Formats: sequence, structure tokens, C-alpha cells
Amino acid sequence: MAKQTPEGRVKSAVKLTLASYGVYYFMPVSNGMGVMGAPDILACLNGRFIAIEVKAGKNKPTALQIRALQSIHDAGGLALVINDTNLDYLKECLNAPR
Repeated sequence: MAKQTPEGRVKSAVKLTLASYGVYYFMPVSNGMGVMGAPDILACLNGRFIAIEVKAGKNKPTALQIRALQSIHDAGGLALVINDTNLDYLKECLNAPR
């Protein structure tokens, strides 16, 4: 079995958290058939659209990813950047009323 990357470990933790809250989620295709800059995870909870860009360590979203997250936010969705230091923030957001 292949060893997980640091970002892979954060993605696993995010998916476990989402599953524990009963969130519907999927990870869009990230090859040439996908949308450039699309967040790593798209989800829905109680009718609220959630987009999550996952990073590890000191990695930051690219300009393209920031634009996609801003567009989602502007459309009324919840757009998050989650890393290994702010996993609790994801839980806060999932617990927050709409």
C-alpha cells in the first residue's frame, strides 16, 4: 500500500469529518477533464453548498483556486481552505447555522 502524502492525510481527515456529520461529498476529477482551479472536495449539508480546498504544511491555494473559492463564496456557498492546523474550523463551520 502506498504511503499517503501530507495532503493525502489531511484529505482523509476531512473526509472522515464530513462522513461523521452525514455530509454528501465527492472529489471532482482533477485531470484534463476537470475544471481548472476546482476545489478538492465539493459537498452539501442541509442544502448548503460547501467547497473545500485541502492543503498541507505551508502550501497555499493558487491564484486560480482562490478565484474559484471566491466565486463560490460570492454565489452563497461556503468556501474553505482546510489544512493540518485548522481541521477544527471545518467542524465549527459544519455546526454553524445557515
